[in-house]
Order: sequence, then structure tokens, then C-alpha cells
Amino acid sequence: MIADPVAWSAVRTGFVPGNQVTLLQNGDAFFPAIEQAFDRARYEIYLTTYIYEDDATGRRIAVALKRAVQRGVRVYVLIDGYGSSDFPRHMRDQMRQDGIDLCIFRPRISPWTLRRKRLRRMHRKIVVADREIAFVGGINIVDDRPSASDMSPRYDYAVAVEGPLVDVVRNSAVRLWSMVAGKSSRRRTSRNGELPASTSAGGSMNAAFLLRDNFRHRRDIETAYLRAISQARTEIILAQAYFFPGVRFSHALINAAKRGVKVVLLLQGKVENFVEHYGRRAIYGQLLDAGIEIHEYHRSYLHGKVAVIDGHWATVGSSNIDPFSLLLAYEANLVVDDKGFGSALAESLKKSVATDSQQILADNWNQQPMAFRFFSWLCYGLLRLMTEISGYDSATSHAEDLADIRDP
Repeated sequence: MIADPVAWSAVRTGFVPGNQVTLLQNGDAFFPAIEQAFDRARYEIYLTTYIYEDDATGRRIAVALKRAVQRGVRVYVLIDGYGSSDFPRHMRDQMRQDGIDLCIFRPRISPWTLRRKRLRRMHRKIVVADREIAFVGGINIVDDRPSASDMSPRYDYAVAVEGPLVDVVRNSAVRLWSMVAGKSSRRRTSRNGELPASTSAGGSMNAAFLLRDNFRHRRDIETAYLRAISQARTEIILAQAYFFPGVRFSHALINAAKRGVKVVLLLQGKVENFVEHYGRRAIYGQLLDAGIEIHEYHRSYLHGKVAVIDGHWATVGSSNIDPFSLLLAYEANLVVDDKGFGSALAESLKKSVATDSQQILADNWNQQPMAFRFFSWLCYGLLRLMTEISGYDSATSHAEDLADIRDP
């Protein structure tokens, strides 16, 4: 019997010891880091992303990948057909001409179809270079700043991982690539035995790599969140671009606040998705009444999906706290159990809460006009209806994915 709840959580979550995990905030830190990894790669690169834009950043990364190919490195790029729907044919052709092996996850789903599988997207953001280094987070291959805007860069995070967990991340990237690419010989992937073991010294951090898919890992990320929240003793800081929690998640946060845990939510302040933006506000009242702090980020667009609990349990990844991430999309999060890493992420979040956000106060919120409340609940009901329509059973979801994800 494991008495310590933190130790019990570590066992159940699958933590791997001996890693070095480095926090990367925004594209200013992320893009140079992955470009450097590409330039050091000797054997293979996997890049998995929801959005790949034909902009300065996208072209810069494509050039770095081309340099790797010219050195004899195998390069595999997987993008989502909906998130990268604007990815132009000429750039696709150029990357393939340059020797980059490019696949598209579910490219043929019409935006007007009501078929539920249209909502099951490949939302992961993963980069792996050889068996040396992996990157996991929420940052897409797209310019950080909105075009023609003086706005600050999108607020987002990723992590760089060195150590034994790199193989775990790499294996997941290989499996997803193989599923999408099929059995074509020109898309043969390397096995671990064909690549030299990592030369990285790693570090002293315990970390776990969590997936969400429509087969074996349907609720792994949500379960890890709920377990950590239920064990929280002092503080929960959660930053989310899209926040539309289910009943269990909402109750977990409310129960934590009732236990005396300080719960701080940093949420999107700018309107990016109209229905989600106002539907989320329908639950503000019950959260505020429970003593949960809500801050809306206004300096730029918040795109991060991160959390820190009790200063040592931290997660950075692609999964939002909404039904589409937790029940439908292919997601990937890294969890770190380390006081140094947790403190660094918490400090960054607290700075944004203090300087770049506006707190929603319970007294002011409860005085909102009736028309605004009605509209918020209308959006909330629409989101719940969409969730119900998109519901599916696990017996058919994986088979549907396999039948409908091949690239053209």
C-alpha cells in the first residue's frame, strides 16, 4: 500500500525518472529550439502539428527540415486536414520535392458535414529528433503574432525533453505516422534498434507522457487531471485557451476550493470562438460562488493548455479542458513531477495573472444583466448539444478513424 497520495499518483500516471524537461514560452523560445534540434539531427525527425501555415515561420521550419534531408536525415511531417486546411498545394508539393515525407490526417472531411468523425482531429504538437530530444506542447507551426497587428505574441507553452522519456514520445509519433501513412514502403519508419541510443545525460526529473486517442487512451489526460486535482492540498493554477469542463471536472475544482485549496483559472479574454467564449461564462457563477478565482487574459490570444498543482505537479500539452479535446481529438500532454519545473511554470503564470489579465469578481458578475445571462446559457446549451451530437462509442470510433485518415 502506498500511503503518500503523490507517490500513488506517480505510480498510476506512469512517471519515468531521469529526464531533463525545459520550459519554453511562446514561439520566441520554441521555434529556435526545434530548428537547432533539426540541425543536430543525424537520422530522423518527426514533426506532428495541428496547424502548419505558409507564413514566415512555416517557411523557416520547412527550410530547416530541407537542410536535414540534404544531410541524409529522414523527415516525417504529419499535419491535420482541418487545422491545416489552408496549407497550400504548392508548399505541400515543394516539401515532398525536397524529400520531406508529408502526410495529412483526415483531409477530405467537408466543413458542412454533420458526420461526428469530422470533429475527431489530430490536435497533437510533437517534435522528435533522433532519440535525443522531444518537444511537446501547444504551439503550432504558425507565426506567433496575428498578421497586421501590434498585438503581443500568442501566449503559449511547450517543453523540451531529454532522457528516457524521449523514446516514449518517439514511439507514439511513429505509431500515429504509421497509422496515417499505411504500409507504403516509401514511408517505412525506423525502429529503435536501427538508431543509436541517446547520448543525452538526461536529468533528475520524473515525467510522464500522456495521450488521448479513440482507442486505448480515451480518458488518460482527463483522469490525470482529476486525480491531481483531487489530491491538491494548497494551490491549483490552470491556464486554458478553451475551457468548457464537464460536470466531473467542474465538481473536482469546486470540491478542491471547498477543501481550502486556492484555485486560480487563467482563461481566454479575447473572443476567438464566439459560442465557446460566451457559453463558458454560463458556469462562471457557480465557480466564483465556490471561491475560485477567474482571470481573463487580455494582452494577446491565450493559446496555452497548462496547469500547476501544489507547486510540483505540472502539465504542458495540446489538450484543452473541453469536450472536443477530452472526448474526441488526438492529444498529447507531458506531466512533470518536479518542484523546480513546477515553480518556474507557476511563476510565469502568476506574472501573467498579475500584469496581463483582468479578474472577474463575484459581486460584479452576479450583477450582469438578465439578457447577458440568457445569451450565455443559450451558448452553453448549444455547446452541450454539439457535445451530445458528437458522442460516439469506442467500438466504432477507432475503426472509423482507420478508414478515414489516409492522405490523398
